[in-house]
Amino acid sequence: MSERVKAALRSGTLAGVRDGGVCRFGAIPYAQAPVGELRFAPPQPASWLGEFDATGMGPVAPQLPSRLRGAMGDFDAEQSEECLHLTVWTPAVDGKRRPVVVWLHGGAWQSGGGALDWYDGSRLAQRGDVVVVAVNYRLAALGWLYVPGQTANAGLLDQEMAIDWVLANIEDLGGDPERVTVMGQSAGASSICAMLTRQPRFSRAILQSAALGRGFRSAAQGEALGQVYLRAAGAESLSAARKLPVSALLAAQQAPEVAQALQAEGSSRSLFSPVLDGQVLPLDIAPALMTAAGRADVLVCYTRDEMAAFPDHGTDAASQQMGDAVFGAPSRQWAGHAAAQGRDAWLARFDVAPTDRFGACHCIELPFVFDTLQAFTGAPMLAGLPAAHAEQLARQTQTAWLAFIRCDAPAWPQAPHMQILA
Repeated sequence: MSERVKAALRSGTLAGVRDGGVCRFGAIPYAQAPVGELRFAPPQPASWLGEFDATGMGPVAPQLPSRLRGAMGDFDAEQSEECLHLTVWTPAVDGKRRPVVVWLHGGAWQSGGGALDWYDGSRLAQRGDVVVVAVNYRLAALGWLYVPGQTANAGLLDQEMAIDWVLANIEDLGGDPERVTVMGQSAGASSICAMLTRQPRFSRAILQSAALGRGFRSAAQGEALGQVYLRAAGAESLSAARKLPVSALLAAQQAPEVAQALQAEGSSRSLFSPVLDGQVLPLDIAPALMTAAGRADVLVCYTRDEMAAFPDHGTDAASQQMGDAVFGAPSRQWAGHAAAQGRDAWLARFDVAPTDRFGACHCIELPFVFDTLQAFTGAPMLAGLPAAHAEQLARQTQTAWLAFIRCDAPAWPQAPHMQILA
């Protein structure tokens, strides 16, 4: 039975819900709605007066269906540009300073959402007596379109503003701003690495399947793609694109000329990703990433058959080789660079493979990290996995992740040792 609960923040009061021993405050705005002149612009801090109704979940960023739905299944959520909000799960609003984990979802910077049922933070919060925060950030062109002379990587700035909000407010929600771990998967993990090249707001990170082997997009590549994309959307400039309906921006992602421009780039990257613009991110990021690895203690993981989740790939030798080049080797390298610079670093690989088709594919760890197996019912990648095996792996995974979040050690040696989770 759920009941309403309130939290008094410096900026006003939040009204949330308590359900099953965990309080949830949903759709809390950390930035103003990025609409009108604020579309494509850096995020601006949000504010509200009086009491804010945080009992709902709020929309996700505008997006097309994920190309991974064949492996993960799909989700149905309201979409809106007014999406710059976060959700907090906390055991109690009681002044106790608990460790905090901030979640940045994956989806190739083009799909997903922070507080989807897949990423419900209630079990993690309850099992570990920690505070879980899930973040929405702008996706696709709205967050990652590059036009020279304009602010690049707005989606990355969204993520940083959300973390700033957590640092400023989480103490009033039962959390400890001095013990914050930022956790991300795929695009979310790569974003964490990019943030660590800047002025990091955190010194603990969990990196799940960061696609560092694909590298980041150069300014020249970003400009070339951006020009073709804007023309496909029917806009000659960014100011013209601010007036387009969101549907036109989404449709342009599927334009044949945009697909051709992406293919011509020859990088196998997603259509939108962080761009090395020389201001938000350095033009030459390789040395910056090496230094960045020394700025955070890390728990790094990837999966044995990463590419099997993607169309036209499987568990064959060629797909495994590509998966190791894109995800595996760079993950091991990051942990190695972190350890060499005096940081604590743990490595893990998920080998759980319920099906021959998908093996231990990209995203296979997510239901175990969050213990949200119910939300993944029907996910093709999990077909046939015995319930007892799934529950055991969820317990094992959460025990290790929570140990790290609490600034303790997972129950295995540090890198280069790699723990197999199956």
